[in-house]
Amino acid sequence: MAASAGFPSTNHVALIGNFLPRRCGLATYTTDTYTALTDRFPGMRVDVYAMNDRAEGYDYPPEVTGTIAQDDRAAYLAAARDIEASGAQAIWLQHEYGIFGGPAGEHILALLGRVSAPVIVTLHTVLENPNDDQRRVMDGLLSRAAKVIVMAEVGREILVRVYGANPNAILMIPHGVPDRPLVDPDAMKSRFGWEGRKVLLTFGLLAPNKGIENVIEAMPAIVAADPQALYVVLGATHPNLVAREGEAYRDRLKALATDKGVTDHVRFIDGFVEHEELLDYLQAADLYVTPYTNPAQITSGTLSYAVGVGKAVISTPYIHATEILADGHGVIVDFGDVDGFAREISRLLVDGDARANLSRHAYDRGRTMIWPRLAEAGMAAIDAIVAARPRRLRNAGAPPALRPSIAAVERMSDSTGMLQHAILSVPDRRHGYCIDDNVRALMLMTAIDDLDEETRDKWMTIYAAFIQYAWNPDKRRFRNFMRFDRSWCEDEGSEDSNGRTLWALGVTAKRAGAAKHRDWALRLFDETAGLAFELVSPRAQAFAMLGAAAVVSAHPGHQLACNILERFSSDLMALLDEARRPEWEWFEIVLAYDNARLPEALIRAGMALGRDDLLASGLSTLNWIVAQQTSPEGRFRAVGTESFGRAYEEPLPFDQQPLEAQATIDACAAAFKATGDAHWRDEAMRAYRWYLGQNDLDLPLATAQDGGCFDGLMPNGLNRNQGAESILALQLASCAISALGKAAVTVAGTSRAVA
Repeated sequence: MAASAGFPSTNHVALIGNFLPRRCGLATYTTDTYTALTDRFPGMRVDVYAMNDRAEGYDYPPEVTGTIAQDDRAAYLAAARDIEASGAQAIWLQHEYGIFGGPAGEHILALLGRVSAPVIVTLHTVLENPNDDQRRVMDGLLSRAAKVIVMAEVGREILVRVYGANPNAILMIPHGVPDRPLVDPDAMKSRFGWEGRKVLLTFGLLAPNKGIENVIEAMPAIVAADPQALYVVLGATHPNLVAREGEAYRDRLKALATDKGVTDHVRFIDGFVEHEELLDYLQAADLYVTPYTNPAQITSGTLSYAVGVGKAVISTPYIHATEILADGHGVIVDFGDVDGFAREISRLLVDGDARANLSRHAYDRGRTMIWPRLAEAGMAAIDAIVAARPRRLRNAGAPPALRPSIAAVERMSDSTGMLQHAILSVPDRRHGYCIDDNVRALMLMTAIDDLDEETRDKWMTIYAAFIQYAWNPDKRRFRNFMRFDRSWCEDEGSEDSNGRTLWALGVTAKRAGAAKHRDWALRLFDETAGLAFELVSPRAQAFAMLGAAAVVSAHPGHQLACNILERFSSDLMALLDEARRPEWEWFEIVLAYDNARLPEALIRAGMALGRDDLLASGLSTLNWIVAQQTSPEGRFRAVGTESFGRAYEEPLPFDQQPLEAQATIDACAAAFKATGDAHWRDEAMRAYRWYLGQNDLDLPLATAQDGGCFDGLMPNGLNRNQGAESILALQLASCAISALGKAAVTVAGTSRAVA
């Protein structure tokens, strides 16, 4: 809807941070932000996701939509799914080091990487000298956030100078403050037994960096100037300090007051103070003192609150204080300057007019910082990033299939083989090679039609040599991973890699145009395929079955290949019987990767062995997995990687990988070959269009101009790397679609002839 005057167009926000009743400043801040948003904009939906730092959690109010266990990475991913499913238009993250799990809180990046809504981040700490982990996490936040909020101008300066942040993406919104009237402190003092006293107050978790010693040192001079002076130190000792030394620090402060002869003029109030009670304490004080010793402190919530209720403030020149108290809104005393504190506190206690004038100035400044103003500024920024989010233009037309191309395959290949990974489109030699990609590349060379024979022979020989060299006769297994220097990383590869290699050998033995390549492939298949009977992974078995079915197709009655088909088809049928439920027509209780290869293996085994039972089970399970891979809009939706391992659960949408579309196309092509039913041809084409942009994000993964393919769909966009697996998936899919089109013409021609 369009924004009305004073009301944002965004009406649903997810808010992440600590939340009351958890006892910390960030919990108070997040709670106040929630209250400000819902009070200022009635009807707005604000979903709160609260961080838990203990197993039992907290007794959260109904306003909390969900919780995230601090150290459980899976909880962050689950929260991301909930946020995505909720339809939140934007995410407002309250970031502080120490409240998120992983090194320097990196788990929060996993959540932000799994949501598609734009993100705005309030940074409660900006480190000028971060360690490596802190720098990495901050860089991740700056990369993901559309806007970043800091509470002091120096925060903006540090982000630009240290982190290279875009200045236009940074907003300075002061710490929010309560909207309370300016009152005479004497009207509040009876509540705390302070009648007749001139009260100076310091609040916060007690720790040496608060500088309280300096004010106690100044108290004899202050008392001499005004005998009614009372210094109230409000707050519990910092829990980390208590863990190390108990209350020894508090006892040292009390001893200092005794030594200085001001015991009756210094009062310690030990405990956590609720928010409203803190405001009452502040309003009852005549002066607020922040003698902190850390010059780099960028934010102080209680300093903001003190200004907000109109306190005359005396402070050391840490960053936040110098900004908020500038232009006569407070008094600055240098770090450790006991005489300066004595002089300025005494002056303001004695001079009531000066104190009242400073109080009014502070209160006027606080009017610009009240929570409704923060809510308005925050929502204005959120509206801007939501409006700037690109709108998807859905193309209802059917894009044409791409001609197969090996341009990107050649880009990723050298005289050793095909490299695994890329940074964007540039091969990343650090990760070397793997047999998985080289067997896929070999199959592509047998499948692509429009390729001159010299080029085909060159690359088939290179990929075949890689496979041949990978065979380890001592282990009777193929190796998988090879470093860039051609040394192997292992003596034997995974079951999947060995199954895929048998698959490629079988396909090459059947489909290669040159007899020399067919003969080589069959020879190596015969030498190595006995390893198949040691495979226990259903997918590895399915890969081996696909290779065996190809061999039987080219060499009917091939005994070893027939044995593989008989053995593993029986195993798959047993798995199906065990895992099947009325609503779950599948071989396992979970979904994983390359799912469609399982029904494809049964379909091709059924055709090779002439067994209708295998064919029927293959078709029924393929029909089921195709339904699972269909979005509500009727588009292909690959089973997301976050789905893996969830027993009897519907698939999750992200991350989607190119391999799944290719597997589905091949399985549907097998079903079409077995049945002649045009439904399977249509399903194959629907999966293929996923590469071309008919997917959940309306973004093409194929780069048609160079034969490349991005590595996947994530909730917030494309994984723009182009690794070997993705490129090969697209090109093998394009070959399968091309062959399927030719097969459809043949079927149609046969039907006309019969008619």
